Amino acid sequence: MWSSLSSAATVIFWISPTAGSNPRTISAGRGVEPASDGDLRLPALCTQSAPFSSPAAADRGAQWHVSVRVNDEVLTGFRDRLSFRFLGIRYAPQPVRFGHSIPFEGNGGAAEALDFGPKCPQPDDTGGEDCLFLNIWTPFLPHNASVAAKRGLKPVMFWIHGGAFTSGSGNDTIFDGGSVASRGDVVVVNINYRVGSLGFLALNDGATNGNYGLADQINALNWIVKNIRSFGGDPSRITIFGQSAGAASVRALMASPKAVGKFAAAIPMSNLGGLYYGATYSKYYTIAEQVDVAAKPILDVTGCASAASQVDCLRNVPAAQFNKAAAARYLLILSPGPALPLRVMMGIVRDDAAPFIQYPKTTDQGDYLASLGFAPPPRPALFPVPDSTANATLNLYNGTSRLATDAEFRCADQATAAAGARGGRLGRAVFYYEFDRTYQTPAWPRIDVCEPPATAARPRGDASRPYLRCHSGELLYVFGNVAREGLPPRDDVDLPFARLVIDSFVSFARSYDQNPDPAFLAARGYTGTLSQVQSSRRWQPSTAAGLTMRVLDWPPYQFRELAQCDSLGLGLNYYING
Repeated sequence: MWSSLSSAATVIFWISPTAGSNPRTISAGRGVEPASDGDLRLPALCTQSAPFSSPAAADRGAQWHVSVRVNDEVLTGFRDRLSFRFLGIRYAPQPVRFGHSIPFEGNGGAAEALDFGPKCPQPDDTGGEDCLFLNIWTPFLPHNASVAAKRGLKPVMFWIHGGAFTSGSGNDTIFDGGSVASRGDVVVVNINYRVGSLGFLALNDGATNGNYGLADQINALNWIVKNIRSFGGDPSRITIFGQSAGAASVRALMASPKAVGKFAAAIPMSNLGGLYYGATYSKYYTIAEQVDVAAKPILDVTGCASAASQVDCLRNVPAAQFNKAAAARYLLILSPGPALPLRVMMGIVRDDAAPFIQYPKTTDQGDYLASLGFAPPPRPALFPVPDSTANATLNLYNGTSRLATDAEFRCADQATAAAGARGGRLGRAVFYYEFDRTYQTPAWPRIDVCEPPATAARPRGDASRPYLRCHSGELLYVFGNVAREGLPPRDDVDLPFARLVIDSFVSFARSYDQNPDPAFLAARGYTGTLSQVQSSRRWQPSTAAGLTMRVLDWPPYQFRELAQCDSLGLGLNYYING
């Protein structure tokens, strides 16, 4: 740390002493010398010398430690080049199995927040039930006066991971919030919550009502509302966002009476809904329905079906035993939801459903659709199979991916935006998008059609050539972690596009308008995004007067596939009339 003292003759900088050393000064004319008055207080200029971190390595040495007193304990995290990082913060004690979690209250002691906490139990038998931890990345740690005065507090982006409600955690390095916190000047939070049967199983006993994972999310929100000021975050400007099952969680929280007032805006990304597999996310089950679909097979495989107390029996079963039956992963409706006029941004990836259908083993469309459990489209001409003779099975797969994406993602999502904008339930405007450029995550879905084909000029993949833009393909852009994950840029657009995506999402969290503020971009030197903003049309929201979306990248278009959605019974009035 350096402090300066100027005179007419020279400028002197104080050098903060290290342990066991005396204060020193440095100046251009006299170099380094002992300080004459080490007690003199001066304004300070802080330099950032911490190294970058990566998924494989992070320097957590004591020289980078930072501590915050919060929730009646002292939490010690660390800083890297991009942000202050507090990982593995407990927000709830280990919950009783099939019981709602309770808030964690500090015990007056100290705790390390240097690494992730355990994941909740996963389908591969990893993780543990003491798993309710959250992670915070922040560009700003206020002193107490700032906390009290709300001066300089940042918007908060609260991430909820996906994973079909059966897997996943906030520990996934793709969701590392350092890049977003640094570039966007926001506080980023992500969480663990219970998944699978341990998170959502319900029984017909009047007490075991499910939705424990959703209650964990609300518990984590409560912790953030109470404590995020200490990390530089503004509790009145929380945006919840999530993808896939995380988007379904966001949608459920938007309708939950227990979440009222805990967030100001929402971004559900690639929310499933409509028909087939998507219907299991948009439908809220009654307890009786969930028992029939999920609980009975679990009770059978665990040997608890005839127990005097089924829940007591299930509480004594090893967690891995639940993986021998299909997970109870369904959200339940326990009470009617409130009217929540929120600021909402939402959207999909162009070919979201492609990884959810099997590659065809036949060239017969009828046989292929039957193998997927799909009914033939009522108007087949609206879903043509490409007629190229080069690869008949690929043509069939491509055409069916379009049908599946419309049926399970696009149509219900567009109908949600239309109903929200026209009815006012989602405020006066909804920002809607579709990603047409993706960088597929390495772990899933790992199918070639989700990667752009390699060419001599673009050996890592030519994103200008045809390829399927698949589910999860936006995540590396949204979190700005292509390079951090050790992945190469495929062309000269990947990194500028990631910056544009971050700037747009963060703009929504800051001002509830996804058009980045040119003054903010100019002040921070973000010339790439600034030039795009200045040269393209303004992103127009969907309103009662007109429905538009932004194709990422450019420009805005009307909603797509409207005739196809109408033919599937999922038109824009699907929720208004239903």
